[in-house]
Amino acid sequence: MIIDFHTHAFPDKLAESALTKLTYPSKIKPSFDGTVSGLLKSMDEAGIEKSVVLSIATKPSQTENIIKWCKEIRSERIIPFASIHPENKNAGDLIKKISGEGLPGIKLHPMYQNFYIDDEKMFYIYEEAAKNNIILLFHTGFDIAFPDVRLAEISRLKKVVQKFPELKIVAAHTGGWRMWDEVLQDIAGLNIWLETSMTLKYIEDKKIFLEILKKHPSDKIIFGSDAPWSNQKAEVKMMQELPDISDDLKEKI
Repeated sequence: MIIDFHTHAFPDKLAESALTKLTYPSKIKPSFDGTVSGLLKSMDEAGIEKSVVLSIATKPSQTENIIKWCKEIRSERIIPFASIHPENKNAGDLIKKISGEGLPGIKLHPMYQNFYIDDEKMFYIYEEAAKNNIILLFHTGFDIAFPDVRLAEISRLKKVVQKFPELKIVAAHTGGWRMWDEVLQDIAGLNIWLETSMTLKYIEDKKIFLEILKKHPSDKIIFGSDAPWSNQKAEVKMMQELPDISDDLKEKI
């Protein structure tokens, strides 16, 4: 079974405008129309059984609506993650609500939400997530839409991993987009899940990716695409055709 741990979709009435707005800074052409039905079609074409759909609260007022939408779209094939905004005054109650609704995780994006990963103002959110057995999936590394912004750099992520050993952390883009040398040196091997989206297409030296895979526990490496900002079928193909790793490891990923 192939599970894509990093996808995005939007409510039908907002999908077109959301894609237009998000496409402008990155210049990446979306691979589907941004709707859940479009994602399911993409999954069928790629042979993907389930996808995690990630939302980002760019304003505190969006959090409740995101939770509501996550409840509406979840299914056997769609696993929605909610989001928390760093400025939500009732973050603890919201995390308990997310957990109580059976939603397994929260997406946090330092650039779109304007916070440093290791900022102490975030620690309460991390503590509450750990208490409620909620997964936190972070955008990590650089971001194609925010060149040179270092809110999510590897040294900051490492501090959080070490300070919150009970927290379930998934680091997108194999631990840090375009910071893979630092991932290999400082993150690989730690108690963290590495999710592979937007890596094979962009990493210049695939040997570094292979070294990360060898150094990191195989049960803490998970496949992701970042669709619609990548093509799910193409991402699956790149992973399946990756040389120098065993079929057993590919199956685990």
